[in-house]
Amino acid sequence: MKEKGLTTKQVLELQKQYGKNELTSQKKENFFIKVLHILCEPMFLLLLIAATIYFILGEPRDGIIMLIFVIVIISIDVIQEWKTDKTLNALKSLSAPKIMVIRDDKEQEIDSSDLVPGDIMIVHEGVKIPADGKVIKCSGLKVDESTLTGESENVWKTTEEYTGIDYWRNDYCYQGTLVIQGTGVIKVDKIGSSTEYGKIGKSINSVQNTKTPLQKQTDKLVTVCAIIAFILFVLVGVFTYLDLPDYSLKDRLIESILSGITLAMAMIPEEFPVILTVFLSMGAWRLAKKNSLIKKMPAVETLGAVSVLCVDKTGTITKNQMEVHETYLNDCDETDLARTMCLCSEEETYDPMEQAMFEYSENLEIHKRDLFKGTKVKEYPFDNDTKMLGHVWKDKDIILNAKGSPESIIKLCKLDKDKLIEIDNKISTMQSQGLRVIAIANKKYKSLKSLPKELTDAHLDFLGLVGLVDPPRDNIQDDIKTCYDAGIRVVMITGDNGITASAIAKEIGMKDITNVITGSMIDKMSDKELQDSVKDVTIFSRVIPEHKMRIVKAFQANGEVVAMTGDGVNDAPALKQAEIGIAMGKRGSEVSREAADLILMDDNFTTIVDTIKDGRRIYDNIKKSIEYVIIIHIPIALSSLIPPLMGISTDNLLLLPLHVVLLELLIDPTCSIVLERQPAESNIMDRKPRNVKDNILNLDNLLKSITQGLMLFATSFTTYYYILMSANNSALARTMSLLIIMIGNIFLVQVNSSSYDYAFESIEKLFKDKLLLFINALLWIAIFTIVYSPLNRVLKLQALTLEQFAIVVIIAFVTIFWYELVKLVKRLMKESM
Repeated sequence: MKEKGLTTKQVLELQKQYGKNELTSQKKENFFIKVLHILCEPMFLLLLIAATIYFILGEPRDGIIMLIFVIVIISIDVIQEWKTDKTLNALKSLSAPKIMVIRDDKEQEIDSSDLVPGDIMIVHEGVKIPADGKVIKCSGLKVDESTLTGESENVWKTTEEYTGIDYWRNDYCYQGTLVIQGTGVIKVDKIGSSTEYGKIGKSINSVQNTKTPLQKQTDKLVTVCAIIAFILFVLVGVFTYLDLPDYSLKDRLIESILSGITLAMAMIPEEFPVILTVFLSMGAWRLAKKNSLIKKMPAVETLGAVSVLCVDKTGTITKNQMEVHETYLNDCDETDLARTMCLCSEEETYDPMEQAMFEYSENLEIHKRDLFKGTKVKEYPFDNDTKMLGHVWKDKDIILNAKGSPESIIKLCKLDKDKLIEIDNKISTMQSQGLRVIAIANKKYKSLKSLPKELTDAHLDFLGLVGLVDPPRDNIQDDIKTCYDAGIRVVMITGDNGITASAIAKEIGMKDITNVITGSMIDKMSDKELQDSVKDVTIFSRVIPEHKMRIVKAFQANGEVVAMTGDGVNDAPALKQAEIGIAMGKRGSEVSREAADLILMDDNFTTIVDTIKDGRRIYDNIKKSIEYVIIIHIPIALSSLIPPLMGISTDNLLLLPLHVVLLELLIDPTCSIVLERQPAESNIMDRKPRNVKDNILNLDNLLKSITQGLMLFATSFTTYYYILMSANNSALARTMSLLIIMIGNIFLVQVNSSSYDYAFESIEKLFKDKLLLFINALLWIAIFTIVYSPLNRVLKLQALTLEQFAIVVIIAFVTIFWYELVKLVKRLMKESM
């Protein structure tokens, strides 16, 4: 009787009664606790101290403005944190374990957390069982229950009512256990903490908030800046105190502390943690939209360093849409061959190769209803070592039907020497055409007792060969070329014969395809021999999952950063070993998905290449943003430091705490939104992979950032000092200097959005992004507002004439755009090489 499953209405009622299928519920952090955490950060403590000092000085207006700025910045941080949490929760939801169930009389995939008692779930090899339930149908269902019972021996499941005395039943499946073999239909009995797994108190693996290498680097940088800021805070405070002998003791203390706070606020690059959180989470979200689901955040920054890409042939390089292309018959007709290859396939199969066999048989008018009218009495499961399987069917006769690799099947058949040569030549011809060759054989038996215990003990009659073709994916040649241009080696790892693999590799434009290493060769190699061999090998054939770990380790021993695809249960260790483990989203097992860093939702090679490209873009943008923060903090810090040291009075200082906060409001959206959305540079896939051991800031980039920062400070401070000395107008001097920094900030993004592309090319890309256009327009509106509205008096600024404003724009332009000449020289030098 076919199971219809629960109805949608029943599910909703049961969900109200039982809740989610989760062991622990997530506690949301209180909103006020989040605000308190933000207020405890050094920048906000300084802001609050500055506001307090303004009130003490009898300037409540400035104090109120500071508090308004505090509220605005806190709001920005809370909103940004909320968006980041929302993004991460969405990613977690996407990566949540799935399970196939029958509901409303049809099969559908749902999140495991949505299971309810009474659900009918379908499990197969590689699935981690998400709830406790009764087995109502199974076919060769074998489960690893060691995580629950501690017993290493796998358990065969049955539909027969359990009558034993043992606590653990073999007609029942338990949450947290793993399907090793076969398929089953299970009626859910218990979910969540009510399951045996939940009672023991095990916890579900969740996304770990571990710090990435980038976060550690930036934390160190922030700490160093904070220490320097504290030292300068003391020095500036002392200088200011000594420079005000005519002031009262109270005023001298307050003014010196205010000067020190201004400098400390300017020195601390509090944007760094925001940059990493936003860039990594938003980067992962953008990748998810492109069918690449990042499960572990460090993978986002590692993607750009991948130097070796190990991929499976079937379904990744090829379309995974197989068809029978050619057959070879040995003393039988086409009907016999077709019937036998179908009888050793699953009745309801998801395997593309078996689906192609059934389609071929249908074209010969051999239908499933006629094929499976007998009784399946025994199965010889597929074995990775022998690469063959068999099914025994009883109708009028008892027949063992077998299929598998020609090497294995032929060993079980009695064939004369001439026939073996003929078959061997045919296999070579078919494989050289890129066909996957499967051998078919069978044997009649008089009784069930005479059946061999293992398939390897059988003596079979050879029926023939089936050549299946799985054509390469569209555009795969362009993707392979892109990888080579990007300095990434593409390595094919397949269970197929080496000749077949080489034919496909040649068709798609892979390099070094003549040298092939087989699984049996790997078994005979030491680790050092394999390490030397992989340096010039592109194809690994007849490989089983256990070999993948050794291959990955061999590449890593040579200093390579490896990305590797996998879909089976046994692929999990190798996926964990690789720097980037890529699990197949469509055909991958739940275990391989759990072990992976990235889930490929469409099993497509193009998506892997696009993901690596986007990984490089994300890393580039993080790097640009950190460089930008250093550049922009240099003029702010020096503008806060130099005037007090020069003895300029407090009233005439270039920057007051108000202005530092104003610049921070400008910097935050620039580094966290504008730079995060920057598109990839035109040469991003023409570079070699970066060295994963390199720091985010190398000496060249640091010198570039310091130079640009000093240039911006020099022009803004010179303008300020010249006007202050010549016109004795601190408001005008401050306004022009401040605007040079603010407008220079806008120009900085365009110039530094690429170290290769020219600024005008970046501006062209800018016009394609409406959000970036809006933010840039908003920045210009903000500049005009603070200069030409009544707000200028509050901020101790002055409206500029059109001529003065034009001078400011020209100075800012020259200050920043000189770097375009450096790009020109670099490109000319590269072209001349």
